[in-house]
Amino acid sequence: MKTLLSACISILLSFHCFTQASTYNLTVKVAGIAVKKGMVEFGLFRDAEKFTKVGGTYRMLRVKVDATEETVTFHNLPKGKYAVCIYLDENNNDQCDKNFFGIPTERFAFSNNLRPMLSAPSFEDCSIYLNENKSIVIRADY
Repeated sequence: MKTLLSACISILLSFHCFTQASTYNLTVKVAGIAVKKGMVEFGLFRDAEKFTKVGGTYRMLRVKVDATEETVTFHNLPKGKYAVCIYLDENNNDQCDKNFFGIPTERFAFSNNLRPMLSAPSFEDCSIYLNENKSIVIRADY
């Protein structure tokens, strides 16, 4: 009886470990913040169709700008592709302000430090494959 109980417990523990998905952390540092006011919004995207779309973030973090660099960590992310889009919300109105032509008037940047010319870069160009804890730096000094 004791052996049967031990075997059942071992099987249950093995099944739990096997079915428990591994998760990872992504630490994102934005460097080169020129204006020390407002908030930096870090948008984490997981879906290419939703990339850069308002409301399309998988997760989002906002931090008050106190220095030329700010860092956040997205915790417990499943393995997969992600892309990050940040913007400096200088007037703290919770939106990336745009001009008449739809071009952002507040500073923004993307993972892999892509600098768009006429349109937002693609999810694929900005993507990071997360299969371990990672740290990235996004330059905002332009």
